[in-house]
Amino acid sequence: MKIMDMLQQSGGIGTMAKELGINESVAETGAAALLPAILGGFKKTAQAQPGGLDGLDGLLGQLGGGGLLDSVLATQPTPVAKGNEVLGQIFGSKEVSRTVAAGAEQQTGISSDLLKQMLPVVAMMVTGYMAKQSGDSTGNGGGLGGLIGGLLGGGNKASSSGLGSLLDLNGDGNPLDDIIGMAGKLVR
Repeated sequence: MKIMDMLQQSGGIGTMAKELGINESVAETGAAALLPAILGGFKKTAQAQPGGLDGLDGLLGQLGGGGLLDSVLATQPTPVAKGNEVLGQIFGSKEVSRTVAAGAEQQTGISSDLLKQMLPVVAMMVTGYMAKQSGDSTGNGGGLGGLIGGLLGGGNKASSSGLGSLLDLNGDGNPLDDIIGMAGKLVR
């Protein structure tokens, strides 16, 4: 997965591991399990934006743009409140975030409490990366629509072996609708 390579190469995974006091391989496993749901959330949010996936640029900027990735990589502690804002935009409620963490716990064996701490940081890294890519992708074609589609592997590759396939109950390539349904059942 291209974005997982970026998270590793940028130092984001190492920074997150250090801040949370965990092994880097645990951080990598957790991030890989959380990514399909985060990317699915962005895809669903983008589809609701005017202009669809290509209209996502404005939202990424409102959320903090490329500066979010820089905030994670900075020497100061990561301002996770910004990551929680991102999660609020793409998931809509804390219940969905909790459901994502619980699903990732089942897949990885990593505690959902730790995964809940990782979720806003991973969301910040993904948002920052997408914002930077959208600014750099002029001339490459596809814009953010192509970027998210590529990160999601056309909706299926990224999730075929990860949390996305576990949570994509109806097989539509977007686990977020199923996650929201599960969260609704938990609230009842």
